[in-house]
Amino acid sequence: MLIHPQFDPIAFSIPTPLGVLRAHWYGLMYLAAFMQFSFLGRWRIQRGHAPGWTVEALDDLLFFGALGVVIGGRLGQVFFYEPGYYFSQPAEILRVWKGGLSFHGGLIGVLLAMAWCARKHGLAISRNPRTSFGDRTRSWWETTDFIAPLVPLGLAFGRIGNFINGELWGRPADPSLPWAMIFPHVDALPRHPSQLYQALGEGVLLFLLLWLYASRPRPLAAVSGAFLAGYGFFRFAAEYFRTPDDGIFGLSYTVSMGQWLSLPMFAAGILILFLAYRHQPSTSKELS
Repeated sequence: MLIHPQFDPIAFSIPTPLGVLRAHWYGLMYLAAFMQFSFLGRWRIQRGHAPGWTVEALDDLLFFGALGVVIGGRLGQVFFYEPGYYFSQPAEILRVWKGGLSFHGGLIGVLLAMAWCARKHGLAISRNPRTSFGDRTRSWWETTDFIAPLVPLGLAFGRIGNFINGELWGRPADPSLPWAMIFPHVDALPRHPSQLYQALGEGVLLFLLLWLYASRPRPLAAVSGAFLAGYGFFRFAAEYFRTPDDGIFGLSYTVSMGQWLSLPMFAAGILILFLAYRHQPSTSKELS
């Protein structure tokens, strides 16, 4: 029977004149996520797969996107999952290094950051009021199609951070399951290491599928739709192995809050794919 290693959440400490600087594993995982986003984004820009994007615009997006992930993700955790806990202990809202960032809240934060950066650099939202709605919409989807393949590996790093922290553990598992794991800080039951399931599903596997899908010409918005549908599917499936949060307003334990939030993502992704293939010509370039 595997036992969770009970990692020290602090990766290393550095003495400074102002005190001891502590680097938490959770924070390092997010740093790795942002670094891979920058690397893959530069790779796509250098090969001409990001119309209108420059390295400067990408760096701007990375900065504001990081703020969007942390602020939006934390607020999503507060309002979607644990309002009672955080409202009773508001100081805990600021302690993001302890974990607790909602993907769905982070997605909203990133979309807002992307809109801000796109407007600043004249990409997805034109500053010219005479620009047609169709042209603005087209530019927006070109931007989201560029960004979508850069996201899943970052999600994988975030789930690894969850595993290191020993949070978001899985449901009880059959003891005969070779990788069933006991989380000693929870109980003595063998459980699914659902954090690793999510790292592999909505992280590595979604990245591979999306990267391969985006490597050929696709209709405008199709890559964005594939990301939404793919994440919604993998997240919904993974929730069956993860100890569920309360459903909407705590009324449903069978369908968790994560599943409620993933259903509209999946539906929107399928609708976007349908409309993309019905109305739009192929526009993306093959990756070399």
